[in-house]
Amino acid sequence: MSEEVMVVVSKLKSYIKANGMSTASNVPPVLSKILRHYCDQAMENARKAHRKTVMDRDFTPPAAE
Repeated sequence: MSEEVMVVVSKLKSYIKANGMSTASNVPPVLSKILRHYCDQAMENARKAHRKTVMDRDFTPPAAE
């Protein structure tokens, strides 16, 4: 599996900057790791449902803090 960045860094930085903050350079790889984790879970949910298409319902929202 590739460990490439899975987010559009310019969009991420723009979103965070619009809220008055800056983005550290180590954020995109960490966010990509989280995204891969949720995608892996969604793919497993689709497999269990005997589908090859990942759908929105295959994603489980993160637990509330």
